[in-house]
Amino acid sequence: MILIVDDNGNFIDRIINLIEDSENIASISTASNFEEARLFLDANDPNIVLLDINLPGKNGLEILKIIKKKKKDCEVIMLTNHADEYYKTQCQELGAKHFLDKSNDFLMVPSLIDQYCEQVN
Repeated sequence: MILIVDDNGNFIDRIINLIEDSENIASISTASNFEEARLFLDANDPNIVLLDINLPGKNGLEILKIIKKKKKDCEVIMLTNHADEYYKTQCQELGAKHFLDKSNDFLMVPSLIDQYCEQVN
């Protein structure tokens, strides 16, 4: 199960189109803000979360903290336009497995998902 947390509907559509044909994905859910993501995480155990930093409400770093506190086995892939070293360091210290620039690294997502699935199977 994958959760995509991003407030940009066009980006969500692009990422879903990119990953939906993977045989490793059972389901894809989305959240467009902090509260939706928190509620989803309270009720579900996603294997992978694709997470943006900039969200309405609290930011993605707060979601990352919740994930790593409650869902320790969940792999987090940060996908952001704030791909500077400051945020990268923060995200890695909080437990994000990958930190990708939305503009330049977008196409890496399917292979990262496949790598994760190979490791857990």
